[in-house]
Amino acid sequence: MKCSSKKKSSRISGVKRKASIIDSAAALFASRGFTGTKTKAIAEHAGVSEALMFKHFPSKHDLYAAILAKESPVPGILPELKSVADQQDDERVFTYIAETIVRKAPDMQLMRLLLFSALEEHELSHMFFQNHVRVFYDFLSGYIDRRIRDGAFRPVDPLLAARAFMGMLIYHRLLSQLFQMPVAVKPQEIEETFVSIFLDGLRAGTIHKPALTADALYLKQSPNRRTRT
Repeated sequence: MKCSSKKKSSRISGVKRKASIIDSAAALFASRGFTGTKTKAIAEHAGVSEALMFKHFPSKHDLYAAILAKESPVPGILPELKSVADQQDDERVFTYIAETIVRKAPDMQLMRLLLFSALEEHELSHMFFQNHVRVFYDFLSGYIDRRIRDGAFRPVDPLLAARAFMGMLIYHRLLSQLFQMPVAVKPQEIEETFVSIFLDGLRAGTIHKPALTADALYLKQSPNRRTRT
């Protein structure tokens, strides 16, 4: 029993050390950027040796993946969002997303981290967009496409519509958190405003007709040709 307790204690300690390394790396990358942060500084900040740090994370790629797994809100919200989407309650789907971004995610550290990685053309930025953002946009644009086919939304490009909605929310988050320009409005009112603007737009009359295919355009311009042999 004593031996088992020691192993359990050691395991917990290892988990905590690993979490400390992740937190330290994320904090330093977010404040100094990637080129300005050395592995030695991360290890010192976490209170471990570089050798122990590399034991937990053999490569920088492993460390970046662990940071995103811990910091990204996508894995945490997607299962619940999919459950809500199955009910085809449009207000609830988009309100759920709006509530998440307006009130809690992404936090300022993650925003700084992503901005640094994008500006420095760092690997973490590519990992985040391929493994997290792309997955989220595939889901959201897929939901919009499904609702278009149901007749609930007017025909628009689903991916552009998804980007439009997320663009409003992310820009609001950037202004409020990163640039310290909050608005004197309660979070619920902010969320309701964004959701109503977006859904009212999707439910409005069509603003243009779908583009004709080359064959359809040919037949429209020369209808008599359809009967020619």
